[in-house]
Amino acid sequence: MATVAELLQPVEADLDALLADLRSLIGAGHPILQAAAEHLFAAGGKRLRPGIVLLLSRAVAADGELGPRHRRLAEITEMIHTASLVHDDVVDEAATRRGVDTVHSRFNHRVAVLAGDFLFAQASWHLANLDDLEVVKLLSRVIMDLADGEVKQGLFRYDTGQSFETYLEKSYCKTASLIANSARAAGVLTGLASQQLDDLYRFGRQLGLAFQVVDDILDFTGSDQQLGKPAASDLASGYLTAPALYALQERPALAGLIEREFSQEGDLEQALELVRGCEAIPRSRALAEGFAKEAAAALDWLTPSEPSRALRALPDFVLSRLY
Repeated sequence: MATVAELLQPVEADLDALLADLRSLIGAGHPILQAAAEHLFAAGGKRLRPGIVLLLSRAVAADGELGPRHRRLAEITEMIHTASLVHDDVVDEAATRRGVDTVHSRFNHRVAVLAGDFLFAQASWHLANLDDLEVVKLLSRVIMDLADGEVKQGLFRYDTGQSFETYLEKSYCKTASLIANSARAAGVLTGLASQQLDDLYRFGRQLGLAFQVVDDILDFTGSDQQLGKPAASDLASGYLTAPALYALQERPALAGLIEREFSQEGDLEQALELVRGCEAIPRSRALAEGFAKEAAAALDWLTPSEPSRALRALPDFVLSRLY
């Protein structure tokens, strides 16, 4: 199965240029905020979201070339994603991300919150300068969704009565909205027809949901090294994802452990056994496979090219993280 680096190979040079541009875009404003931002962009990461924007932009361009506005859109996408990670780490009190100290553990909480705000503000400024109202609306919606998803996640902690729809809405807001709306925005900048714009949005939405469900499965099946954070940390924090919600349907005893917030010794281990010992993981895997299949189908109309081949391989790549 291809790695992320192999899939993004058609836009490798574009991504290198994007990193250099991001550093200059952030500018020599406040030294601490700049140091925090530099630290983030130096921390590595897969650059999957801007990579998708660049691949789509090349795949739908008549000549396969990238214009400056598409490049800028990819940069804005990465800024928004990075800003959301900084704020997520503060909320989750995470000490590391991708094996590197988080901004708040390297500096402090105040700097981390301000650095996230600073990146959101920078993204908004550059977004306005694209001079395309439709694109401004799409990416502004993403920033609203990210905040909405974070609030929803906090409100429903340890809530065994939440619906599966609530979980999917939260997953959309936190993960899929950015991919879906930036994919559509790439098409808007190219001047595509409304049906194709809908397809790009659907591709991003279903791919993002597949990605989130796979992440949620790995919380139960992955190792600390694979996840870059302690395994079962979502469940321990009271975040109920697809495997836990499916397990609650099959193993009612799980509800009591969650509702007392794993306060007794052995509660978390017992909860993990209940989730792993029923059909919850296979059902979650089937859910992710359904989303991935729908994502792939949304791009049937793309003309064959290196970028479109990479895009078509992405849904299978997302699923391959499970095996």
